[in-house]
Amino acid sequence: MEKYYVVKYSGQFGFIKPWTAVRDSETFSQQFLTPSIVEGIEKKLFPELLGENGIKKIVRYRLSYAQINAQQEVIQTRGWNSTRQGKQVLFDRPKAILLRGVLLEPDLFLVFNTKEDAQRAFTQHICLCRNEDLLFPVSTEEIFINQFDEDIERFSGYELMFEKNEKSFMVGYHRVTNEPMYGWLKIVGTPVKQF
Repeated sequence: MEKYYVVKYSGQFGFIKPWTAVRDSETFSQQFLTPSIVEGIEKKLFPELLGENGIKKIVRYRLSYAQINAQQEVIQTRGWNSTRQGKQVLFDRPKAILLRGVLLEPDLFLVFNTKEDAQRAFTQHICLCRNEDLLFPVSTEEIFINQFDEDIERFSGYELMFEKNEKSFMVGYHRVTNEPMYGWLKIVGTPVKQF
């Protein structure tokens, strides 16, 4: 049976950017990573892949957390509204407040085919979607892939399986190719940590 290599990352905060304004509040889907987010993490770890499309080195992943904290964020529209006040033209950008979920104490497991890729990944930090939410490498280990699915104590979490089938749903648009991305949610063990 083939061996795989798992690198565990942990941090205090982790934000997963919603692909629509209602994604996190309506569908509560800020608990898994889309294919383009995983591809972005991979390109940060292995910058030589920057010119290529698709995920090349990260075989699987799993994400768990302690809780989601709803934080308010002030946003502005892209365009400007203009109004006249006498001879003066006034410009305004309307503001709105959104609730964004931030993962508290996230753990992310990245699975690699080779020991060299895992060791290289272990020497670097990553972030999910926001640069200030750093996750640092904690451990690395050698496993069989069935252990990643069966050991619900060590590897519990949410994982979006990147394939289109009868269980799949749309999870956004690829940031480079603009093609729709699909997947189905695999839940292993207890993804929300119990203390």
